[in-house]
Amino acid sequence: MSGTDKTSKETSKKASKTRRDLLQAATAAGSAAALLAGFGINPAMAAEMGRSEKPLKAAFSNAGLQATWCAQGKQAAEWWGKLLNVEVTWFDGQLDAVKQRAAIDNMASQKWDFVAIQAFGIGTLTQPVQKMIDAGIPVIDMDTLIAPLDQINVHSFLAPDNEFMGASVTQALATAMGGKGKIIMTQGALGHTGAQGRAKGFESVIKQFPNIEVLDTQPADWDVTKAARLWETYLTKYPQIDAAFFHNDDMALAAYNIMKARNRTNILIGGVDAMPPAIQAVSEGRMFATVRNPSCRIHGGAIVAGVAAVTAGEKSGKGIPKHVITDGPVVTKANAAGMQWMEDHFLI
Repeated sequence: MSGTDKTSKETSKKASKTRRDLLQAATAAGSAAALLAGFGINPAMAAEMGRSEKPLKAAFSNAGLQATWCAQGKQAAEWWGKLLNVEVTWFDGQLDAVKQRAAIDNMASQKWDFVAIQAFGIGTLTQPVQKMIDAGIPVIDMDTLIAPLDQINVHSFLAPDNEFMGASVTQALATAMGGKGKIIMTQGALGHTGAQGRAKGFESVIKQFPNIEVLDTQPADWDVTKAARLWETYLTKYPQIDAAFFHNDDMALAAYNIMKARNRTNILIGGVDAMPPAIQAVSEGRMFATVRNPSCRIHGGAIVAGVAAVTAGEKSGKGIPKHVITDGPVVTKANAAGMQWMEDHFLI
């Protein structure tokens, strides 16, 4: 090969790499801008938002990777992190307030460009989170309150309307029951503000139906083993159960397995999160309904908000809203296939 041919080939290779880099940057900018705009974040900033020029280090923690919602959130955070040049380090909450506190104490002893946390329970992580805030680290709160927003200066709080989610699924169950019968609510962790909102939503609907009796409302703490154990007891104790509302899909599907083993599959099941196994269960008729708690948008949004805070200097409440509501639809058999397609293709 001549020197001219070699130089020409190298120039072509560099040009091709530059085009790929530009396309990647454009994709990152477009994706981030779309997500930010969807959250109601400053459109001008959203248009400029893209891949960080320098690598950023972020720390994340959610309630526990045993939960399908949390595992999906981790995947989304890492995907968005790769897109926007953020290295994500995970501190697993392990569905245990004490273990998560130890993990966040460890997190707070290190330096980060930003952090994002879903607390297992309100008030359990206040001290180490405050330490990070005092050190100038932007803290993004996800899904449940670390502490009331007037007591801790998190950069932004990304969460669904939990009361709406609880009410919408309960309404679907009550309608399917014909406004009468017996129902059980299996709650998440009582200290989790998301679970508290879902319970309020449940109660707001049930009080409108005097002919629906609530048999039990014990928590299972998002733990599928606890949920299964509770439902072993319920199916022995109550000869009639017409419906069941679960604060997440994992507990709902664990209870369904017990119902199936006891030949009690006539119970209408409602859940929360609209995770892929639950959407499939709704499609097949094993569950009646669920509602999308957008794990990908919350965790991905935390990445985008953190990058905006660090690279664009966006202040809390100025450009990045202090509280971002992440909405999601009720999923029934009528729209389950479409919902799964949206989740697969758009990381909603």
